[in-house]
Amino acid sequence: MGLLDPTSLQLTGSDRSAVGHFDSAVRKMLSFHGDPLADLDRAIATDPGFLMAYVLKALILGLSTEKPLVAEAQSTLSFAKQNAVSASSWETKHVAAVEAWLRGHFTEAGTVWEDILVEHPSDAIAMFAAHQGDFLLGQLSELRDRVARRLPDIEKGSAVEGFYWGMYAFGLEEMGDYAGALDVGRRAVEREKGDAWAIHAVAHVLEMTNRVDEGEQWLLTRVGDWVGSNLAVHIAWHLALYYCDRQRWDQVLELYDTRIRRPASTVVMELLDASALLWRLKVYGADVGNRWQSLADAWEPRIGEAWYAFNDMHAMMAFAGAGRFDLGRRLIGVLERTAATHTENGAVTRAIGLPVSQALLAYAENRYTEAVTLLGPVRTLAVRAGGSHAQRDVMTQTLLSAAEKAGQIQLTRALLNERLALRPMSGLNRTWMQRLMN
Repeated sequence: MGLLDPTSLQLTGSDRSAVGHFDSAVRKMLSFHGDPLADLDRAIATDPGFLMAYVLKALILGLSTEKPLVAEAQSTLSFAKQNAVSASSWETKHVAAVEAWLRGHFTEAGTVWEDILVEHPSDAIAMFAAHQGDFLLGQLSELRDRVARRLPDIEKGSAVEGFYWGMYAFGLEEMGDYAGALDVGRRAVEREKGDAWAIHAVAHVLEMTNRVDEGEQWLLTRVGDWVGSNLAVHIAWHLALYYCDRQRWDQVLELYDTRIRRPASTVVMELLDASALLWRLKVYGADVGNRWQSLADAWEPRIGEAWYAFNDMHAMMAFAGAGRFDLGRRLIGVLERTAATHTENGAVTRAIGLPVSQALLAYAENRYTEAVTLLGPVRTLAVRAGGSHAQRDVMTQTLLSAAEKAGQIQLTRALLNERLALRPMSGLNRTWMQRLMN
């Protein structure tokens, strides 16, 4: 195998062609290119006793944050457990980690993946799973440090080294080491030009440092390496953020229509990007036409999922943006019940998901003072809801706009001062300040 070292990791399942399908799935997962699930189905069809093929399929389904896929993932994992009697301790730990994740015990899953990595630093499956878990849980230092603990033990020139660099670059960026992230991210892309996560990490750096011209060039000159990836919608969203800073609304909406909102798509990660972009445009005062309506329709079936609070907040953006306050209030009811549960998602919903969703609804209903009151205490806690700095920035932008509309000029100025201290040349922030001062 190319991505898992067969000398240190024993796979239950002996058919060589099945192992080839499995290796292909691992590579597709790490690079965010292609359909790893199709490869895993081929591996399972070839060797029905291939334990890790079941485990990896359940993992990918679980990390999607798609509640409807949890049942399929659990069913897949049950087949894996039937074969766990003769499994190695390494495989048994992988089963336990995925099982914990699917139960909503996210922190427990991360602990098991870390345990695997202590013994097997080059286990790219555990590294990917833990890294994505850290991202979804807002564990910023672990995005960096979990990878850093492994890098010295990764064989130079190995098949996994470039992918580890890509993950490390994203961790460095989220921890504010932009120079380091840029260097490592570019090296990762040189090693694996189709590594969409590494391309995306560099795009994050250029957005956070307000190098919008360089960011646009970075993405457009590499469009062939990411446009066909499973991160294509999200990377296009980053390109749209560069255009937002220039207030080029026509280009933003063109990207929305051509690359971000695929009308037939119900993939939650794509719906997140669509909501996040349209809500920013609402906050900026740009006209988005009737685009909210179909997006709200796509989110409506997810109202009762209550699986991941970050998704719920973006569903509320769609309902509030579309003026579907009935749907927004239905969602609030679900979040109130979720917040009363003793689960990890319940705790995040209680602290962040519910008040942010209430604030978004208040903002859309012109109850701006209430939105300010709800958002003010939450934004410093928002990291616990997951996502990146760039994604969570929508909360601060909403707070800023609500404060301005509520006539709280001193607060608005203070928030703009904060933003301009970090990005003094931001066209969007400078325009906002000029408007405020006139």
